[in-house]
Amino acid sequence: MSSVKIIELKESILEDNDRDADALRAEMKAARRFYLNIMSSPGSGKTSCILRTAEKLKERFSIGVMEADIDASVDAETVAAAGFPAVQLHTGGMCHLDADMSRQGIRALDAAAAELGLPAPEFVILENVGNLVCPAEFDTGAELNAVILSVPEGDDKPLKYPLMFEQCSAALVNKIDAAPAFDFDFDKVKKNILFRKPDCEVFFVSAKKDQGFDEWCEWLAAQAKRALRG
Repeated sequence: MSSVKIIELKESILEDNDRDADALRAEMKAARRFYLNIMSSPGSGKTSCILRTAEKLKERFSIGVMEADIDASVDAETVAAAGFPAVQLHTGGMCHLDADMSRQGIRALDAAAAELGLPAPEFVILENVGNLVCPAEFDTGAELNAVILSVPEGDDKPLKYPLMFEQCSAALVNKIDAAPAFDFDFDKVKKNILFRKPDCEVFFVSAKKDQGFDEWCEWLAAQAKRALRG
């Protein structure tokens, strides 16, 4: 028998992050703030969906957006140009955000809002790093996780990336206006999503055409109000 001690680093890191995520959730709840984590693959329309959502909810909540990427700042600039407090989070090559990164980002977002003469946003939206794998492995401390799947990606993605869909309370199927150009089955994608997460709420939307966002935003607002009430 080997006398060498073996340490499972990934398990240890995840356990530490889970504790930190629970602490962040408690902090946000105590401050009556709602944190939404949006995940998807690159090109699915995350930023466009976030802007549609923020525009429809801005009369009900003060909203701020954190944009996470390995590099560049184009998404945060787009959100800021639309009039919302925004910060760009560079992950230094990491393909996900964790709870401590979230906490740092929220502090930076609060400072960005203060520079605009605004209070700390009560509704914080994170656009996580674009991929369907590792963002699902790390708890960000968000109150609610949502995934965006675009029509060009295919209706089989929930079967190929199970953890992503299992971790999400809502799924937005975006770019439905492009469906005629693709072999995409709406009934099948919903069946596949619900196979992974039976109680997942599924919304068929088009950020380009502003389709389906009223239903999504009404549901989301109800979740946020419930959380803000504590």
